[in-house]
Amino acid sequence: MRFADTDPLNRTRFPLDEWALVETEFGVDDMGRTETLFAVGNGYLGLRGNVEEGRDGHMHGTFVNGFHETWPIRHAEEAFGFARVGQTIINAPDAKIIRLYVDDEPLVITEAEIMGYERRLDFRLGVLSRRTEWRTPSGKRVLITSRRMASFTDRHLGVIDYEVELLDADAAVTISSQILNRQDGRDEYRGGVTEAPTAFDPRKAEAFTERVLQPRVQRRTDDGRYVLGYHTTNSGMALAVGAQHQVVTDNEMAESGSIDDDLAKHTYKVRARRGVPIRITKLISYHTARKVPARELVDRCNRTLDRGAEVGVGELFAQQRSWLEDFWARSDVEVEGQPELQQAIRWNLFQLVQATARTDGGGVAAKGVSGSGYGGHYFWDSEIYVMPFLTYTAPNVARNVLRFRQRMLEPARARALELNQRGALFPWRTINGQESSAYYAAGTAQYHIDADVAYALCQYVGATGDEDFLARGAIDVLVETARMWEDLGFWRTNTDDVFHIHGVTGPDEYTTVVNDNLYTNVMARANLAAAAAAVDGLQVHEPDAHKRLVERLGVTPAEVAGWRRAAAHMHIPFDDKLGVHPQDAAFLEKELWDLEHTPDHRMPLLLHYHPLVIYRFQVLKQADVVLALYLQGHRFSTEEKLADFEYYDPLTTGDSTLSAVVQSIIASEVGYHELALRYFRSALFVDLADLHHNAADGVHVASTGGVWAGLVSGFGGFRDHEGRFTFDPRLPDGWRRLTFRLTIRGVRVRVDLTEDAIRFEIESGEADAALTLNVRGTEALVSRGAPVSVPLDGHGARRVGAPTMQDVRGSRRADGTLLTASIPTLSLDIDDEDAPPTFD
Repeated sequence: MRFADTDPLNRTRFPLDEWALVETEFGVDDMGRTETLFAVGNGYLGLRGNVEEGRDGHMHGTFVNGFHETWPIRHAEEAFGFARVGQTIINAPDAKIIRLYVDDEPLVITEAEIMGYERRLDFRLGVLSRRTEWRTPSGKRVLITSRRMASFTDRHLGVIDYEVELLDADAAVTISSQILNRQDGRDEYRGGVTEAPTAFDPRKAEAFTERVLQPRVQRRTDDGRYVLGYHTTNSGMALAVGAQHQVVTDNEMAESGSIDDDLAKHTYKVRARRGVPIRITKLISYHTARKVPARELVDRCNRTLDRGAEVGVGELFAQQRSWLEDFWARSDVEVEGQPELQQAIRWNLFQLVQATARTDGGGVAAKGVSGSGYGGHYFWDSEIYVMPFLTYTAPNVARNVLRFRQRMLEPARARALELNQRGALFPWRTINGQESSAYYAAGTAQYHIDADVAYALCQYVGATGDEDFLARGAIDVLVETARMWEDLGFWRTNTDDVFHIHGVTGPDEYTTVVNDNLYTNVMARANLAAAAAAVDGLQVHEPDAHKRLVERLGVTPAEVAGWRRAAAHMHIPFDDKLGVHPQDAAFLEKELWDLEHTPDHRMPLLLHYHPLVIYRFQVLKQADVVLALYLQGHRFSTEEKLADFEYYDPLTTGDSTLSAVVQSIIASEVGYHELALRYFRSALFVDLADLHHNAADGVHVASTGGVWAGLVSGFGGFRDHEGRFTFDPRLPDGWRRLTFRLTIRGVRVRVDLTEDAIRFEIESGEADAALTLNVRGTEALVSRGAPVSVPLDGHGARRVGAPTMQDVRGSRRADGTLLTASIPTLSLDIDDEDAPPTFD
């Protein structure tokens, strides 16, 4: 696990600001990280934090949610049912570029003499700004200021405001604003735009070798507008990108332009006088579609640019700020007296809104729209890590994300049939609804995604009361996933009937294709029970909708009874000797991987060991049983949670960024308060400090969602099991106050947690709004204008230290054998990263 026990940021370069990420020195060695950290996006459109001058960069990126190319997956050995078609997000044509020349000397920020520099991503304004003072080779001082945003009010619109001012001398200035197809075209300064090959890493996107974007439309007008239209070669998607320019200056100037298949360029040649600024405003627009010709998308771009020009840049920036004022009113989490944590918390929350706000019926990719990592795919991350934040702060966005899954139901049915199952099986990784995971053991076999989708749907309905969403068709998701589980599982009878699920992979991808994975069984049980309850409830409260459901899907009372019976008899493995829940039926038979003596340069394990080596040991990529303890905590006793956490925590590598937040939440609950804070800090700074060394590929969006959960569910102790909203807080030592907001049934409640009390106050809702909340078994009725404060007698058990491998090693299994720990390459010189392996 990569811990961040102290503030990991260089505060000279990244000074503290609780409402912004600020950089005072441009870094060449970590451009990939800062391109991610300073990206702007709105859930649909993402612009990486490349400087406008657009030459040097780790990965010049512009991404549109869901805009992808397909390619055939070539398996070394074919088998029936393997995924056939890969999908990868496309680097859309780059409209960020504004090249600058002074006396024909180009500004290349990695080479230039920079006298002053500040870059600021402002969380309240939703704007990336930069102020650069450049001393040219001839000694002239030039001030460049820019502002950039991806609009939250119009998801197809971006704005770049770029100003140049000569500070001490006149000069000839040339500004070249461009749209460049980086996916296929050639950068006139960098040659081929394909990024340099990197070492093997399965988390990175696939690279294309053939042309992806086929030109269809080129349009240029005399007033500085350029629009390019494309179709993708294989996926058949269409894209149009447009730019509209406006210049304001009192200097003499001339302008010209050109356009071809992969490059549109508008150039200003200015006789610039000292102290007379040149301001270029560039509105940019992107539209994509699956079945619409490029020429229609060109028309849409034109309309978007027309609206933006009519509104005006000043008003567009004002609208952005107003939109974010509402966001922070609903979503802010405040930690009093912890400024470095507060800044990082708000950066993470801002990344959540940038990844989700205007998906508008699309999914939430693992990297949002900040990078190409994981090929732009959607995973279970959305439902388990991101959806709770949306459900309790932005219910309408949550509903849109669920509708996206609902629209995937038909291909999920087809996928289930391909795997000889009834019902529906959602793809493990996808963009277009088709399974895109080439490695089935750690991909398709993760059937738990069905239960994850059902969990998110039920959580949303329970928190919002939006039963109409179920009645209008979302209940089909519950029905078809329940059918899959009942068909996949089977019955065995000894003294009692028991329902088992075999041949699946749980969240821990270091243990694959197992029988009775605890997480899968626990979540499938919840899925089956929820489906049965939803169908019964629909019959009682919406008989017409129930009738349509029966006509549509052929649901019968006997089938519903079967789901309920399977849930009631689900096998939940437990080992009486060790006193823990086995992660799966065979997990405890393996020996332990000695993580305490595994050198850092052999981590993450997936990059240094063959999967078969890893699969033979008790070692976890991420929390598995512990995640079940969180999501279905009402199904486990306090003693079981403690025993399971103490067993599995030392076995967990944290190689997945999905793990630390879950470990933090359960560590808080069972009393390991110092460890909980360490895990939380690791999640909080995973991208800001690049703790996993892959922040350059994009933001770990699921981890940012987990940060919110770590605050609200971990330290705030909030749970929402079966329609009961409960609190059992665990405020860390040294924290004076934790404040957050939850929107429940249309009512926004502010929660203030201190050492002595937890206080609830309704901030918005109807005049007679009221909520019943539960604090450690005591009910609190909170109504509008009548805040309630509940005294607290401490913050739970306080356990020192952390569970260790020594606590697990030496234990005996039920058959009397000892659990031993080792590293599989026994004679490898683990102190020398480059040493070849030698064996005794």
